[in-house]
Amino acid sequence: MGEHQTRRETRGIAILLASLAALGPFSIDAYLPSFPEIAEKLNATQLEVQQTLSIYLLSFAVMTLWHGAIADRFGRRNVILVAVGLFAVASAGCTLATRIEHLWFWRAMQGITAGAGIVIGRAIVRDLYDGAPAQRLMSQITMMFALAPAVAPVIGGWLHSWFGWRSVFAFLVVSTAALWLACWKLLPETLPPEKRQSLRPAYLGAAYWKVMTSPPFLFVCAAVSLNFGGFFIYVLSAPVFLMTHLGVPETGFLWLFGPAMGGMICGSWLSGRLAGKISPSQTIAVGYLVMGSAAAFNLILNLALPPGLPWSVMPIFVYTTGMSLAMPSLTLFALDPFPAQRGLAASCQTFFQSGFNSLSAALIVPALWGSTLTMALGMAGLLLVGGLSALLHQRLRLKPR
Repeated sequence: MGEHQTRRETRGIAILLASLAALGPFSIDAYLPSFPEIAEKLNATQLEVQQTLSIYLLSFAVMTLWHGAIADRFGRRNVILVAVGLFAVASAGCTLATRIEHLWFWRAMQGITAGAGIVIGRAIVRDLYDGAPAQRLMSQITMMFALAPAVAPVIGGWLHSWFGWRSVFAFLVVSTAALWLACWKLLPETLPPEKRQSLRPAYLGAAYWKVMTSPPFLFVCAAVSLNFGGFFIYVLSAPVFLMTHLGVPETGFLWLFGPAMGGMICGSWLSGRLAGKISPSQTIAVGYLVMGSAAAFNLILNLALPPGLPWSVMPIFVYTTGMSLAMPSLTLFALDPFPAQRGLAASCQTFFQSGFNSLSAALIVPALWGSTLTMALGMAGLLLVGGLSALLHQRLRLKPR
């Protein structure tokens, strides 16, 4: 009975943390089908609409550097409640925007608040569990979190089709309010007052310096960011990839997000099953083998066949399976060396990943979305550098001290 209750509690906290982490990707993907109408209704160019995504990602990246330190000082629950509440306000601002500049501002406000869930959620996992149980919980969160990017563009596409682009942000207001109520009733405080850290500038400066000058930490962050980047170029290019290259209508974004998130669910499930049976390093190695096979297959398909369904999206399922198989172990490797500053370390890790996503949105993706072949080359190149980073991390981790 005790074990059954523990599993039920673990599943409950996993659902809550996954929902919090999903705010970010949901608010990225849900309005992608509305890009053409937003440009038309707000008298903006496609590039100006694309910048609503770049601004969101940049503000998300900058603020994630601070969510964890603030949560280390004031507690996990309090910071999450404030951040989710402010995200709902920012979503209401997006709903009421009448100029593209207004949308830029409120998307920046969304970015500032959306990262709290994913950063603090990782710290909560390490507050509660160690070793294989932590890997299993992280895998459960990733598995459920993967549903958000799969359903977001589908929900967004249908809302757009029925009610117009503003309804997408109105839906975010309602769903975020429901999430805030769930957190208020169900989210526990996992950081007791005696373990809280200072926000004094001298202490913070020393703590950030310790984390951000740690070579193993930097290499594992690079590995996570680059692995995800190999897939994320397709997310950021979704309107062009699907509607231009593959001829998919605005309600057909599931062609990309269905296989991609199916792979994430599959990889996360495998990671949870393997926890405690093989080492985290072996799990990561298997993940890279799967990702490498997918990237090679993607290149071969693009060289041999013209863009089309379903073959243009098949390798993405395999790639995200390998990515999600490796990600929980890589994430825990980043946090483990800093037990007293888990929130701050989680902030730094998310900052690196979201900062790279912002760079991708502004520079890398526009350079690659011209053809499906250049996108496949981008996936392969990012994975190669990510694999080298993971290998360097592994060598440093095992190096005798």
